[in-house]
Formats: sequence, C-alpha cells, structure tokens
Amino acid sequence: MDFKVLCVGDVVGNPGLDRIRRSLRYLKRQVAADFVIVNGENSAVVGITPEQAEDIFDAGADVITLGNHSFNKREIVPYLEDNSRILRPANYAPQTPGNGFGVFDSKVGPVAVIDLIGRCNLDYGPDNPFLQIDKILKDIAAKIVLVEIHAEATSEKLAMGYMLDGRVSAIWGTHTHVPTADAQVLPNGTGYVTDLGMTGPKHSVLGIRPDLSIAKFRGDLPQRYQWSNGPTKMEAVVFTIDTATGLCKKAERVDMSDEDPTQR
Repeated sequence: MDFKVLCVGDVVGNPGLDRIRRSLRYLKRQVAADFVIVNGENSAVVGITPEQAEDIFDAGADVITLGNHSFNKREIVPYLEDNSRILRPANYAPQTPGNGFGVFDSKVGPVAVIDLIGRCNLDYGPDNPFLQIDKILKDIAAKIVLVEIHAEATSEKLAMGYMLDGRVSAIWGTHTHVPTADAQVLPNGTGYVTDLGMTGPKHSVLGIRPDLSIAKFRGDLPQRYQWSNGPTKMEAVVFTIDTATGLCKKAERVDMSDEDPTQR
C-alpha cells in the first residue's frame, strides 16, 4: 500500500497564506496526498503567529515546520507549548519552547516527523543536527519517518540525505526559497530533495519586493522588507512511501502558479 506525503515550501507573508488557503486542499486532492507538511516560518515574513498557524492547519496541513525564525513572533511561544503539530528545530537547545519532532496518527498508523536546522552560514550555533538525528531515531519506532532540514548550504542538506539514506522514508530541505531540480529516491530508498522552494509572491526575491533586495545589495540605506504583490506560486514535492518497507518509491515536484491557467 502506498502512502503519499505532500511537503510544501516556506509560506511567505499574506500572499503565501492566501495561496495556501486557496490551493492546498485542491493540490492535496489532485495528488491524492494522505499527509501534508507545510513550512510556515515566514508566514509573517520573519516568524509566524498563532492565527497564521491556525490558517495553515485549517487549509489542510497536518504538521507545520519552522526554522531559524521560529521565535521572531514571541506570541507563538505558548502556542508551541500547547500544540504538538507545530515543530521547531529539534537541535535547538533543550530549554527551547515547543517540540522538535512528533509521532502523528494517520490512516496507515504512526508517522514520525522530525524538524532539524543546519549550522552552515546561519550565524549561530544550534546543536549538531547530524548527531542529534541519531539520538532521535533511537527513540522512534514508527516505520514511516519524515525529516526536514532547514539549512542554507546545499552540501549540508545533501550530506544529511546520504547519511539518512535507508534509515528514514524521506528528507527534504527548506530555507533558501528556491526549488531544486533534484527530487529523487536515493540509492537505499530514501526520498530526497535539496529544497522545496517557497509559497508566495512569484515575482520576488525569496518572497520580498525585488527593489528592496536590490537596494540592500547595492549598499543603500536599509529598509523594512515587504512582500511582493502580483501572481503567487506554491512549490512542493510529493513522496510516495511503501508502507510495507517505510521506504520511498517516488519523489516528484508538484509546483503551482497563478500564471498557469490550469493551476490557479
């Protein structure tokens, strides 16, 4: 029996939230997904509020993952403590609010989801994700295990993928907001993609108005980032898992765009 997992790239601002509200359930039906995971850490551009998290769950997500902006909106802290379906990175310090992984019910039994954050070029030092994941996996009995690594460096994501190949069902990267063309099944049966991409403004720099990003790189006076308006997109990958083995049979992109009249 197959179990399909839909993983959706970082939601950016109101345009990304609007796209999720309009399209997530439609896409879930189109690909016959059994389980949906959405990265929501940029829903408020930097961070996420409880109301935004509820919007994503109402739109059809089973689990929300976060990353380096997990706590930029401090009102999310009690929500993280009360809701086990929203995950911050598991390799944050142990006193950090919330959970880094969880085991969730599904139609085929327990599904484990683990959220990790990388250390390359992220300007701070969480625990080593390569060591932390080994500790977590020792305590997980679920056959289907899904891992997100929120990281800047493609090499760090690829290394994690190959380290976990054959040990987890699927692993994907987030954070860079640029979809990669390497959705695949690794040699030992783990589904993999280096980055899902993002959900939000299509004509943007990582969801932000291009003129603001250009000004920053030019060295102009800093301005507060704002999301772009106009057409939106949703970038995602579907992993097809064999429930008998817990390994992946197929990994395929399922991107959507307002500019494609068949995918609005």
